[in-house]
Amino acid sequence: MQTPLNEADEKKVKKITCRSTPIRSKAIYILICSLIILAIAAAIISFVLFRNATILEYSGISNDVGHLAAKAIDPEMVDDYISQGENAPGYADTKERLEDIKAASHDVKYLYVYKIMEDGCHVVFDLDSPDLKGSDPGTLIDFDESFEEYIPQLLAGKEIDPIISNDEYGWLLTTYIPLKDSEGNCVCYIGTDVAMSTLLTSQLTFGVQMIFLFAGIVILITAVAVWLVDYSLVYPINSMTLRAQNMNFGDPEVLQENVKAIEDLKIHTGDEVEKLYTTFLSMTQKSTGYLDEIREQNDTLSKMQSSFIMILADMVENRDENTGAHIRKTAAYVRIILTKMKEMGIHKDVLTDEYIENVVNSAPLHDIGKIQVPDAVLNKPGKLNDMEYEIMKTHTTAGKTVIDQLIKQVPRCAYLQEARYMANYHHEKWDGNGYPEHLSGEDIPLSARVMAVADVFDALVSKRIYKPPMPLDKAFSIIKEGAGTHFDPDVVKAFFAAEEEVKTVEEQYHQK
Repeated sequence: MQTPLNEADEKKVKKITCRSTPIRSKAIYILICSLIILAIAAAIISFVLFRNATILEYSGISNDVGHLAAKAIDPEMVDDYISQGENAPGYADTKERLEDIKAASHDVKYLYVYKIMEDGCHVVFDLDSPDLKGSDPGTLIDFDESFEEYIPQLLAGKEIDPIISNDEYGWLLTTYIPLKDSEGNCVCYIGTDVAMSTLLTSQLTFGVQMIFLFAGIVILITAVAVWLVDYSLVYPINSMTLRAQNMNFGDPEVLQENVKAIEDLKIHTGDEVEKLYTTFLSMTQKSTGYLDEIREQNDTLSKMQSSFIMILADMVENRDENTGAHIRKTAAYVRIILTKMKEMGIHKDVLTDEYIENVVNSAPLHDIGKIQVPDAVLNKPGKLNDMEYEIMKTHTTAGKTVIDQLIKQVPRCAYLQEARYMANYHHEKWDGNGYPEHLSGEDIPLSARVMAVADVFDALVSKRIYKPPMPLDKAFSIIKEGAGTHFDPDVVKAFFAAEEEVKTVEEQYHQK
C-alpha cells in the first residue's frame, strides 16, 4: 500500500515518539478491551448454555434410571413392602434389580422409593450408598425443606420438574417418577439423585477450555489487528512525519529532493490515510511553488535594493569630484577584509555569510551624508579650513539621519542597520580620537572598523583634485602604523593577510 522505506529510514520511523499515547497503542487498547468484553459475554453465555445443557442431560439420565426402576417394581405390592419389608414376597428380588439399575449408572448417587403421605415419606426401598446406609422399609422420613413447595403436587400424585438441592446430602439433582397402579393411581415415587459435583467439575473444565480458547482468539485477532494498524495507519503516518521532519526550506535543491521523497512514498491505503497523504503532498508541492515564487521575488527585491543603494551612492559620488570609484572600491576592500577575517577565525561568531553580504551591500552608503555637504566644501580643490572641516565632518551624522529615515520605512532590513553604523562611525578611531562620538575599541561597530581601513586606504591611493595618488607601499605603511591607534589591529592584520587581493582591486580600477 506504499513504497517501503530504506533501512535507515525504517530505524528513524521506529524511533518517532508522541507527546502522549500513540495511535497504535490506543487502537490496541480499544481492540483488547472490546475483545475482552466480547469474550466475557460469550463465555458467560456459553457457560450458562453449557450448564443448562448439562443439567438437562443429567435430568434425562435421572429420568431414565427412574423409569427403569419403575418397571422393576410391582405397584400392587407397595403397601406390602412398606408393612412387611424384606419379608414381603418378591421384595429381595426387586431390591436386587434396583441395585443393578443403580450400579449400571455411575452418575446416580442415591436411588430410593418413597410413598408420599401427609405425615412424610414412607420408605419402600432405600438402596445403600458408599457413604450412606439406606433406611429400612416402612421408615418415616420428614419432608426436606427444599421439597416443601412440591409437597401438594407429590401428594396429588403429579409429576414434578427436576429439583436441585444443596443440603447435608450434597449438591444433588433429584427427579421423582410416579409409579401408578392398574387404575392409574400414584402409589409411590421413584427418587433418583444425581451428584452435581460432576457438573461442577465439568463446568470448571469447560470454563478453563473457554478461557484458553478465547485467549487464543484474542491474541490472534490482536496480532492481526496490530499488523493492520501498523501497516495501514502507523507506518504511513510515521513515514509522512519523517519526510516532514526532513524538510529543508532553506535550500531549493534539497527542498525539491524532499518533495520527491514524499512523492515516492506512494501511499495507497484507499482510506482517510491516503486522503491525508494526497492532501499533504499537494500542500507541500504548492508550498514549494510559493517558496520558489517568494525566493524569486526576494532575489528581485535584493537586486533592486542593491541597485537603489548603488544609484543613491552614485548620486552622492557624482557631486564629489574627488572620489571617483570610491564607493565600489571600498565595498570591494570591505568584502576582502571580512572574508579574510572569517578565514582567520576572527569574530567567527559574528562573521556569518549573511552578515558579510549585509555589510558589503550597504558599504556604498557610508558617505551618503555628503549629500548635505555644500558643493563649495565638498569639491574644494585645496585643503579645508577649520570651519569647512567641521562642516565636512557632519556628513557622518547626516548619513545616520538619512538612513534612520530609511529604517523607519523598512524596520526589519538588516543591511540598513550596518549602513547606519558605517555612515555614522567610519571616522571613529580605535584610540577614541575620531568623530563624531569619540568611540574607542570594540565600542565601535565592527562594520565601521572595517570601513575605516578601507576608506582611508582608498583615499590614500586615489587621485584627488588637491593631491596625486600615493604609492601603494607608502599607503600600506600608513595603514600598518595606524594599527592600535587609528585602526582595529585585527582588521589591519586581515587587511595585510589579503594584501595581494587588495592590490588586484586597486590595479583593476587604476587601469580604468
